[in-house]
Amino acid sequence: MTSRRTVLRSLAALGPTALFASEALASVTNWLPTALPNVPASLVANDEDYWATVQQAFDVDRSIINLNNGGVSPSPRTVQQAFRRYTEQANNMPAYEMWRHQEPQVETIREGLADLFAVSPEEIAIMRNASEALETLQFGITMERGDEVLTTTHDYPRMLITWDQRVRRDGVVLKKVGFPTPLKRRQDVVDAIEAGITDRTKVIHVSHVVFLTGQILPVRDICRLAAKRGIRCIVDGAHSFQHFPFTQKDLECEYFGTSLHKWFLGPIGTGMLYVKKDKIADVWPLMSAPKDMDANIRKFEEIGTHPAAMHNALIESIAFNRAIGAERKAARLRHLHRVWTDQLEKMENVRFLTDITDDANQCGLRLVHIDGTEPGKVSSYLLDKHRIFTVSIGHEDFKGLRVAPSVYTTVGEMERFAKAMLMIARGEAGSAVSVDVKG
Repeated sequence: MTSRRTVLRSLAALGPTALFASEALASVTNWLPTALPNVPASLVANDEDYWATVQQAFDVDRSIINLNNGGVSPSPRTVQQAFRRYTEQANNMPAYEMWRHQEPQVETIREGLADLFAVSPEEIAIMRNASEALETLQFGITMERGDEVLTTTHDYPRMLITWDQRVRRDGVVLKKVGFPTPLKRRQDVVDAIEAGITDRTKVIHVSHVVFLTGQILPVRDICRLAAKRGIRCIVDGAHSFQHFPFTQKDLECEYFGTSLHKWFLGPIGTGMLYVKKDKIADVWPLMSAPKDMDANIRKFEEIGTHPAAMHNALIESIAFNRAIGAERKAARLRHLHRVWTDQLEKMENVRFLTDITDDANQCGLRLVHIDGTEPGKVSSYLLDKHRIFTVSIGHEDFKGLRVAPSVYTTVGEMERFAKAMLMIARGEAGSAVSVDVKG
């Protein structure tokens, strides 16, 4: 009998231009989810034969190590091919091809996304990014002057700016609460939000995964708290969907917005909005829709002419994510992080702003800081001297280097990152990374 290892090596031998393409894609995507039956995802995390096939699904520039996959991630080759194919088809006869053929196909995408989130397709709208999904809720929920919105100091700036505009335009009140970083006790977030609630609180806005640190917040507890008080709770899932395993029932949320070009590996410029069925009619769309669509989730997609190729190519992202499975993806991402965190945690001058001791607190995104260094300089040094691309984070309460590998990242690349960071921690990078001292 052909062994799993033999099959994997045979697939890898097809090369980067053949593997995960055309006929090969069908066999691999059908095979991967059942390739290791009854084997815990944690044991697959360090199976380099298995992950070699996943790595070969991507066309990436490996002369630079990309550890900023949290902002936007490369799509697998099959997704890019689908996008090009749909675009070319549309341009053969745009009005006929787009509106007669490609737009109706969006329903297949809706069903696939709904299945992954374990909700009804009638509760899923396909958007252009998380910002559009969340702003649909932020601007679409009716509020009166003096009504309060409660969020945190760790939420995404664009979403905070959106609420600021409602403050200026409608006279609502925006309140922000903070919580410790790193977060060791998840209940601290729930307690901080509960303490900020007043009789005027109408909306709670909270991130599922904090974009600054990768901290996973106890969203279900916050949603339950909001429901108990009769408060709407908007969940910013930009960094969480298909990053690690969960469904809507795990969150108990009524509103959820996410990007599909981050951890979902979709085309750049895709997102998803979930609104519980009985709440749809209460939310105004960003762009106008007829009254007979008031309770129809599709009213949020009434944005005028747009490229159907963008959202239709998501069918390949859905297949790719199903093939790997969220459990395996999360286990692999945590394994890749352990390659460098296990080495750096031995250094006294290294501080982790994400709690690396508890998997419930983090997955594929971490924040680290080396005392005496300036994160912006560290990021520049890593790129200039070691060809490692990261992003520096600055917050009023903390700062650091955000590290976000992906499923195409290799253990060797993480080892190179660990080596470079150890050099910095030992002072071998000198003034190139140090904080400026004003005399």
